[in-house]
Amino acid sequence: MVGWIEDIVAQGLRRPGYAADTWTEGFVVDRLQELGLEVHTEPVAVTRWEPLRWSLTVMPRGAASFEVDCFPLPYSAPADGVELDLAPHELGAAGASAGRAALVDARLARLPADAVAGFGGVPDDLTGRVYDPDGTLPRQEHVLPHTAQRNRIADQVFAAGALAFVGALLDHPADSHRYFVPYHGEPLPGPGVWISGSDGEHLHDLLDRGPVRVRLDVESTSERFESRNVIADLPGPPGPPGAPDDDDLVLIGSHHDGPWASAVEDGTGIALVLAQAAHWAAVPREERPHRLRFVLHAGHMCGGAGHDAYVHEHADELDRVVLAVHLEHAALETLDADGRLTGSASRSCVPRWFFTSRTPTLEATVRQAIEAADLRRSMLVAPDALGPNPPTDAAQLHRLGVPIVQFLTAPWYLFDAADTIDKVDRDHLVPLSRAVVDIIASTAGTTAAQARAALPAI
Repeated sequence: MVGWIEDIVAQGLRRPGYAADTWTEGFVVDRLQELGLEVHTEPVAVTRWEPLRWSLTVMPRGAASFEVDCFPLPYSAPADGVELDLAPHELGAAGASAGRAALVDARLARLPADAVAGFGGVPDDLTGRVYDPDGTLPRQEHVLPHTAQRNRIADQVFAAGALAFVGALLDHPADSHRYFVPYHGEPLPGPGVWISGSDGEHLHDLLDRGPVRVRLDVESTSERFESRNVIADLPGPPGPPGAPDDDDLVLIGSHHDGPWASAVEDGTGIALVLAQAAHWAAVPREERPHRLRFVLHAGHMCGGAGHDAYVHEHADELDRVVLAVHLEHAALETLDADGRLTGSASRSCVPRWFFTSRTPTLEATVRQAIEAADLRRSMLVAPDALGPNPPTDAAQLHRLGVPIVQFLTAPWYLFDAADTIDKVDRDHLVPLSRAVVDIIASTAGTTAAQARAALPAI
């Protein structure tokens, strides 16, 4: 599994439409065919956005100009020497930055590491929802990869009349500016860049002393591109003599693109799906719980385009899905208990979230699988804990009434170039895979109709 991840990461930037992502599609197809699965691909329209050259020049009145390290805001408009006055912009407010470049203070969200287990209206007693026998989670702060505004942080700034976006990542663990957000794939009405929190504080200091102008130069291309979902099938157990075969199925998925070379996001997800395919291909057909389908989506970093395309193309099959299992981000922690960067990846994993549909039988199965694999620092999380739907590729399936188990971690570096091979939770790739095998095996004898009937109304 680590070898697969290393091969993928070695290809370089894996954004939608980039050569490394196209290579990864072929790599996944080859591995699945080697295992004997029936494999095909389906087209997905994505936006191939590529920044080519960028700079931010700061011009304080009465002082020398200087450049600030930056990274273009994904999917923002190009800028050819655009000069604007700089003004602080308070998120949620209007007025001050209209007609100017908005200096936006963007802070990654922070919360107690075990808090998510209690979100979504679950009972106050979290017994059975948190597996943390060492008691590490209550003592730790979890720094998330998103701000409170997530993918829409720039929308409100431009809606308030700003002509450009300058986002300062305040209190970022690595004081980074290499941040691939937003990734909704929609063109923004103006140019923008990310800068580090320390540079943002410097710009605030300059503004306190007098007017500041900035010049943005961003050369980028944006074009439509046909990426591919990779889909592979294993037949389920044959039916009794004279009866049709079981046509219900279990989906096992992730996505094959990423914001950077991205070992964790989602080299690990690809490896976890391939591991399931390898396991179940070796299991005799009559011992499989159902028909099994493995899906590696395209365009996750383009608004989840591949997941949307799959749901649209296979809408008539969704009522036959017994369970959809989605696997993302086997990640190591790099922060201390107070959310400060330690300088290297630790042996401890980032808190694990298992978004699980609210049926007692499925919740009990996931709890048992977590404990049997000794996946410490894991939580059973309600599908609506962070919003109406889980915050990733299982979202539409949950909304459409498909039972789900979504494994996810959310390290601060998920959308940062710091997502490198040393961050992969190597020690738990196999235990995670064993837990997923147990969860999938538990669906034997349950029909899709029965699994859906057990779900609460959404």
